Amino acid sequence: MTIKLLLADDHAIVRKGLQVFLGTLPDLELVGEAVNGQDTLDKVGDLAPDIVLIDLNMPVLNGIEATKRLKITHPNVKVIVLTSFSDQDHVLPAIRAGAKGYLLKDIEPEELVRAIRRVYEGHVELHSEAAGQLMNHVAAPELLDASSRDGLSSQGRSPFMLTPREQEVLRHIASGMSNKEISEALHITEKTVKTHVSHVLDKLGMTDRTQAAIFAVKRGLDK
Repeated sequence: MTIKLLLADDHAIVRKGLQVFLGTLPDLELVGEAVNGQDTLDKVGDLAPDIVLIDLNMPVLNGIEATKRLKITHPNVKVIVLTSFSDQDHVLPAIRAGAKGYLLKDIEPEELVRAIRRVYEGHVELHSEAAGQLMNHVAAPELLDASSRDGLSSQGRSPFMLTPREQEVLRHIASGMSNKEISEALHITEKTVKTHVSHVLDKLGMTDRTQAAIFAVKRGLDK
């Protein structure tokens, strides 16, 4: 299995750095690069990538508008935003436009690869800051309805299925904290945090921390 990627970013140094890194991975193939949103739309049609890694702030056509158009013209192509912006004015429009991932450019290389693979498999991947912005907005009725339509219905699940420590970890996930931040808050190692997160997801029958965070917010556990 080879995942075909198209990289869309108007900064040559970013494209070059990712090109060098991604070129070392046997299951990822960088099939092309684009310098703006319109260029992205043109090249997706020619190169048929599985995933587009796209920046938001680009000339001619920005990443959010390009993502909207891609979901109409090429609905099978998955979009991952890779940007420097983590504020609500960028996160929410990008998710509404159809992005399946929202990552920041300070992400560790191995985490980027993991996110690409998971999005290819059908999961949603959000940086903890992006997840936090989503959680701040998730109480809106229209988003709660959407979460149920997307398979996030939590019928039959209860936070009391979790140990007290796991409930603490879930509460911090719902607040948008990263594993590192949770480890510092609870005075435990990141490895231990990852173990707790895995147990939380398993017990709640969920595949990613975004689903768990929505579950927690709907029950007021992010307070």
